[in-house]
Order: sequence, then structure tokens, then C-alpha cells
Amino acid sequence: MSYLFDNPDKVMPFFWEHLSLTFTSLLIALCIALPLGFLAAKIKKVQAPVTSVLGIIYTIPSMALYAALIPYTGLGVTTATIGLVAYAQMILVRNVIAALQGIDPMMIEAAKGMGMSKRQIILKIEIPLAIPVVIAGIRVATVSIISIGTVAAWIGAGGLGRLIFQGLNHDHTGKIIAGTITIAILAIGADLLFRVIERFLSPRTN
Repeated sequence: MSYLFDNPDKVMPFFWEHLSLTFTSLLIALCIALPLGFLAAKIKKVQAPVTSVLGIIYTIPSMALYAALIPYTGLGVTTATIGLVAYAQMILVRNVIAALQGIDPMMIEAAKGMGMSKRQIILKIEIPLAIPVVIAGIRVATVSIISIGTVAAWIGAGGLGRLIFQGLNHDHTGKIIAGTITIAILAIGADLLFRVIERFLSPRTN
């Protein structure tokens, strides 16, 4: 614990690397998962194959996935990002599907009865109602990325995992504890942030 307080100048660069890797991966994952989840929710024939493939990817150990990617994308941030984006898909896509399919069909029928077009129903009914559930998925995916991102140091992607690996290689308990605590702080902070956003965007009832 003392290493963390005595050496903030050595710990913070790893923290910023980890933060950058996390939110870059999350942003790319969302760009893929949101349209994919919407498509899977609307087309039943697509849903089962998509969730099955993503489920298989999610079960692959992170080191095994990174090892398989290295011959094609090399060591470093690119490979780490690809792996983290792939792992986040299962959580994000399933939540998008659950969010859209959890909307009361009567609300959709009522909107149609009011003369709304499909585009209006999506923008004014489905998206607003789905957002809180999607945010919950983003929260879980973010914590998962932070955790799995620790292993990315093994392939030269930096981050707080690098501090932990340094501690293991040099038998330096202080570095291991500092890295573990900082990762926990980052994960808890991200979780709290998205919980606040989730609560803010949740429908309010009187």
C-alpha cells in the first residue's frame, strides 16, 4: 500500500494507459454492439447465431485469444483492443436485445395507432425506453474490460497489469498491491459513474 502513496508518479502513467485502453475499447465495442444488438432483436433468425458466436468468443481464455491474434496483429495495443472489444460484445449485445424485447408491445401498438412511422417509433419510443437497460449493460461491460485489460500487459499493451507483472517478476509485493488496488478503484469508479447515469436515465414514476 505504501508503494502506491510513495510513488504516484510511477503508478499514474499505468493508470492513464489502462483508462485509455478501457474507454477506447468500450467506444469501439459500442459502435459494433448497438447496431448488431438492434438487428438481432428485430430479426429472430439472426439472434440465435449472433448470441451463440459471441458466447463462444466470451468463453475463450483471454491469454489464448491474445496468443491467437498476435501472429496477425502483433504485440501491443491493437491486439489488446481487438480482444477487449470481442469480449465486450456478448454483454452489450445481449443487453441491447433484452432492452428492446422488454418493451411492452402495447406501447408499440399504441404508437402505431397514433399514426407514428417505424422511424418515429424507434426514435421516440424504443430508444428512450431501452437506454436504461443498455446503460446497465455498458456498466457491466466496462468493469469487465477493466478486469480483462489487466492481462493486456502480457502482450505489451501497458496499463496497470504491467505494474502487477513487474511486481511478480521482481517479487515486489508493493507493486502488486498498488496495481491491484488501483484497478479496483478504477473499476469501482466506472461502476458508480454508470450507475448514476443509469439512474438518471431511468423512467421516473410518481
